[in-house]
Amino acid sequence: MWFLGFSTSSKRSYLIIGAITLVIILTIILRKWAVYLESHQDDKSSNKVAHQTEPDDQNSKDTPPANSKINHRSTSSIRTYSLEELKIATCDFRIRIGVGATSYVYLAELGDGRFGAVKRVMEERGGSQKMFLDEVSVLLRISHPNLVGLMGFCLEKGEQLLLLEYVPNKSLFDRMHTIQGQSTGSLSWSSRLSIALDIAYALDYLHSVADPPVIHRDIKSSNILLINDDHAKLADFGLCKLGNDAQSAHTPIAVKGSLGYVDTNYLNTGIVSPKSDVYSFGVLLLELITGLRSLQGSFTLAEWTEEYRMSDSVEGLFGILDPKLKSDVNVEQLRVLVDVANLALLGNSEARPDMTHIAYRISSCMEIGPQTELPV
Repeated sequence: MWFLGFSTSSKRSYLIIGAITLVIILTIILRKWAVYLESHQDDKSSNKVAHQTEPDDQNSKDTPPANSKINHRSTSSIRTYSLEELKIATCDFRIRIGVGATSYVYLAELGDGRFGAVKRVMEERGGSQKMFLDEVSVLLRISHPNLVGLMGFCLEKGEQLLLLEYVPNKSLFDRMHTIQGQSTGSLSWSSRLSIALDIAYALDYLHSVADPPVIHRDIKSSNILLINDDHAKLADFGLCKLGNDAQSAHTPIAVKGSLGYVDTNYLNTGIVSPKSDVYSFGVLLLELITGLRSLQGSFTLAEWTEEYRMSDSVEGLFGILDPKLKSDVNVEQLRVLVDVANLALLGNSEARPDMTHIAYRISSCMEIGPQTELPV
């Protein structure tokens, strides 16, 4: 017999099935209890609401993002799907909307005008069942407005499928580095700042709020999906690692990630930590500043820009700025972003700032006043 794609004749399969079922049941119970407590608290305070001042959403970004509003997605809506259901929803995997290191992503029409994205993890592309189950386990634990959410999954007849929230405007990589993406014009400076802040909030949540903490390990522009030109969500948890074991924090592991973005310390030692994501975020900032890809020939973008970004002069900063932003950029904001990138890219991982500090600095610099002219 088979259940969720596992043979029930194997004792190991029973253990895996039991583990998945237990995680789902516990998550549903905990989140329903959280919703109950929240609604109970709302009832208690309802008489006071009329006498209180609404918090200003714009000011919420002035505080460290650990307090940023979390989208409490109901786990009761996360369920297992049959292979047939997802085949129908994707028209037999007809419309491919993305490609991952170990997967393809397909558009799914769920009815009532709703859409989803089905991530089809392929064993022939290196997508093991363990990686799939690890990703499901992580996605069941997390919920944040700047993270792509899980809607369901399927393990049946050798297929490993995740039904994910659909984000309509493709990836930041597509928007910045393809002809089709640039056909509507380049991203403005303010849009690039806003996208950087959204991803900083997402990483701060993973590192500081999620329990246990989550190390993404594959921060790159192709894993950042655009809601629109000003807002983004972080996707693809296939390579993530839970940071809940102090011993494993000092144990070398196989290096995972994408060339140009991978932490140099992680490359040299095999030791991964949340500061590895910080390094990758530093590369992402350089990508937003320069408009260049993470690899420039045989050089990484961090190496390619080092001389310019270490300069104190405006001319030095101007030397790495995307030419399409000449008349758009605020010099003081540019200084802040370059400084944050330099700190994130430090060879000593312990000296790098955490994402709470980074998000706060980006948020604060966005309040800087009128734009300053760059040299021509």
